[in-house]
Amino acid sequence: MTSRLLQRSLGSPDYDGIRQALRDDTSTPVISVRGLEVRVAVLPLFTHDGRQAVRVSSTVPLTHVLVGVDSASGSDVTLLVPEVDAPRALTLECRDEAGVVGSARVTVTPQRKWHVFVVHHSHLDIGYTDPQGTVLRHHLDYLDAALRLAEETASWPDDARFRWTVESSMPALRWLDARPKEMVDSFAALARAGSIEVTALPFQLHTEACSTEELRRQLRFTTQLERRYGFTTRSAMHTDVPGAVVGLVDALSDAGVRYLAAAHNWAGRSVPYLHGGDKLTRPFRWRAPSGNEILVWFTDTPHGMAYMEGNTVGLTDSYDLADDLLPRYLSALATRGYPYGPGTFGWQGPDAPKEPYELDVLHLRVQGAHADNAGPSIVPATIARRWNEQWAYPRLRSAVNSDFFEHVEERYHDRLAVHEGDWTDWWADGLGSGARPLGYVRRAQSALRVAETLHTLAGVDATEQVDAAYDKVALFNEHTWGAANPWEDAEEAGDSGGLQWTRKSSGAYDAQDDAADLLHAGVRRFAAALSESGVEGGALASFAVFNPGTRARTDVVRAFLPRDVVGVEVPIALVDARTGQTLPHHEEFVDPDDWPTRPIGRHIHAVVPDISGYSYVRVDVVPGESQAPEPVDLELNGVIENEFYRVAYDVREGYISSIFDKRAGRELVNTDAAAGFGQYVYDRYATAPHFNHLSGHVGAHDRTLLGDRAIGTHATIKETRRTAVGEKLVVELRGKGVDWIRTTVELHYGVPRLDLTYRLAKQGTPAKEAVFLAFPFATGPATAWELTGGVGGPGVPRVPGSAEYMLPIRHWIAFEDPELTVAWVTMEAPLVQLGTIHMPYAPFPPTLDQEDGTVYSWALNNIWDTNFPAQQQGETTFRYAVTSRAGAPGRRLGAEAASGLTEPFVGALITDSPAAEETYASVDHPDVLITSLGRDGVRLQSLAPEPVVVTVTRPGHAPAEVRLPACGVAVVGGTGQ
Repeated sequence: MTSRLLQRSLGSPDYDGIRQALRDDTSTPVISVRGLEVRVAVLPLFTHDGRQAVRVSSTVPLTHVLVGVDSASGSDVTLLVPEVDAPRALTLECRDEAGVVGSARVTVTPQRKWHVFVVHHSHLDIGYTDPQGTVLRHHLDYLDAALRLAEETASWPDDARFRWTVESSMPALRWLDARPKEMVDSFAALARAGSIEVTALPFQLHTEACSTEELRRQLRFTTQLERRYGFTTRSAMHTDVPGAVVGLVDALSDAGVRYLAAAHNWAGRSVPYLHGGDKLTRPFRWRAPSGNEILVWFTDTPHGMAYMEGNTVGLTDSYDLADDLLPRYLSALATRGYPYGPGTFGWQGPDAPKEPYELDVLHLRVQGAHADNAGPSIVPATIARRWNEQWAYPRLRSAVNSDFFEHVEERYHDRLAVHEGDWTDWWADGLGSGARPLGYVRRAQSALRVAETLHTLAGVDATEQVDAAYDKVALFNEHTWGAANPWEDAEEAGDSGGLQWTRKSSGAYDAQDDAADLLHAGVRRFAAALSESGVEGGALASFAVFNPGTRARTDVVRAFLPRDVVGVEVPIALVDARTGQTLPHHEEFVDPDDWPTRPIGRHIHAVVPDISGYSYVRVDVVPGESQAPEPVDLELNGVIENEFYRVAYDVREGYISSIFDKRAGRELVNTDAAAGFGQYVYDRYATAPHFNHLSGHVGAHDRTLLGDRAIGTHATIKETRRTAVGEKLVVELRGKGVDWIRTTVELHYGVPRLDLTYRLAKQGTPAKEAVFLAFPFATGPATAWELTGGVGGPGVPRVPGSAEYMLPIRHWIAFEDPELTVAWVTMEAPLVQLGTIHMPYAPFPPTLDQEDGTVYSWALNNIWDTNFPAQQQGETTFRYAVTSRAGAPGRRLGAEAASGLTEPFVGALITDSPAAEETYASVDHPDVLITSLGRDGVRLQSLAPEPVVVTVTRPGHAPAEVRLPACGVAVVGGTGQ
């Protein structure tokens, strides 16, 4: 009694409740007398001899007679009538021992003859149900079982043979490396025969956390599998995470993958059905701006049931339960907008306006048990075997994932709807729950591109090491960020939250360390290669200052001059070898008394003008007339400036009050906005922590649950100084949720960019909270923003049902008006809300009036009750940049501004004097970027909304003309070409 009470009081819809709701929703009461109820359902069940089914249920056992056709006795019976091709009215009589207790007219209608592809898989959560290593070992055991079951059922009828789809390929790759040759050979043979399918994604990703290059590298194993084992990777599965980036279409297409089975979990705060999801027909063709398409099946059952759909209709339990529920589910799909009423498949809202499902073929996922990380079971195959013996239709096929798509593509491809653009992920807000390790990962993504480029230029193939580092980055971006109960710290099962997060976050820090190591090595190898090509010169030393961005720019370089190369007592000057001009520089001495554990020497900061993209300029270190000038302390009035901007900080209010563009003669800050520029905003929500999945049950239609909102206060200017290379302002504030907030504002001479750094000493708390940094621009609404593999904007299509209240971007947002373009850049924090701050509970009402030009950087949050860490603490850094230029297209200016943060100049110390400058690669189209150089060639990415033709120029190679599709990528040439 107690367990039923608690289940009915506290639980999400249980299976018994869901199933009963399905029965009720798909049957009609036809007799109701003296407490007796009889319900009838006309179902899409056909016998092999040409009859179709009418199911009758009654509250007490009766004899049910379709007069002149069929009869049976019991509480739940199936009556068979000759197949109809038009509605046919029959009389139903229900009898007990005394005679007829009631009768009704029943209309038998034509039914679809379904083909149901039962796709057996295990949803891979690397964690959540157990610590990560335990989960992965279990999945390898599952492949042992799948191999045995496939072999044991090889003699069964073809449609009933056990088939297994490896939802995420990482376990298969590990299994192939860890099993005896005879098992591997059997696995490969079954894969070639279509009994086992390895799908394309290594694990389930928060794709919006991935860089474009990272996403593509995670598909590289597909060619390896074909080469080593002779089977192709034809499809992908995207499970749990409710959304994916537009760049996934191109990445899959270029890997030869044509099909994607998505099963979104709408737990948490996901409400796609309130944001156009009713327009998302299925299957559909998902098209990228490039024109690439993949065929998508979208399992459309909300609130965590998506990849449990087959389980819910009985396919893991028993034939009898499946015989009861599956035909009802198919009937509902064919006749209702959604195949459920309140309580069915977790649905708690009204019927949505979606049209009934129009095809007679269904992709139906099933797992071996009612849980994530469940192993394979023989039950679905045995049900399919018995089912097909009993019924002609629906025809059940135990299938691998691509079987369904091939069937659909052959018969329905041209009639399927096409949807374009980003499928913005509803769980992207979870990225803010691990802000510090996420920041490390985003830095690693940038460093790896530069590191590989430098190794390539040095003639060193670092592909294997770079791939391994990207794999660590991707493992952090895998969707399981914590246990089922992340606030617990047990050693096993779903309470192992602390243990799981320790491993997860340490992977991010390892990835950043690997990237930093590779960059460190790349700089030294690049320097060594240049030194070998140079001649002895008159300089004390030299630096090759390399620009790893595509466009020529003037920017600051930070480099280290060791004491053993040039003594710290020796005055030096920096000379641009191209022009002979002296470059002003600033020095920071590493004092061995202060830092005995660090290399001794001088950190040199200098602004180097006009370095072309993918070029270096030699800067010579020569004897100077005097030591570099010491920094000058400025008045503590909160004002700094260079040739391009004058920036004023309002100490009383705790934010930047003005950014004046001197060239445009225009103020960039909206001084009438609700928040100040760069203002710290801290929200606390009136929801309790430590209740699993609570946020999925909480609705917010106003600001009632906004328990508290606070801003940074007690600002104190700690430093205002001028050096030979620019001016800097440091302010410290106090604020709720942190011990302190330190804001650093920097302008460099000759550099048309404002750099902002926010460092927070975050306090840990289990309370539901969020931190925003506000950036109100005196502009209209944003016109473009960078996505993984694409560019978004207010007029750019998105897949219906995408998240709307937030944006997970890569690095930049652009604002354009006829007079000026403004670009805002983020390095570590990808989440933004435009114009207002929304409540983080569905349906996400705004808490402020809309201001079109305001960006709220959602720097971090703690709003999840499962899967993501329950709290975060520690010193965390967020960097931003702002630039502006009249007449600049937003996409171009955004990319240029981002380059300053993501692709800083590299200073490589060289011992001899190579050429004064050299360019290694260039492109002649302003909307095409070189993202990196590798052994496979020059990697290109277009930001243009239409196809472009670009010429790539490299020393020693003939110019190569390449056609890039809209927002497309390409690789030009290799080291052997």
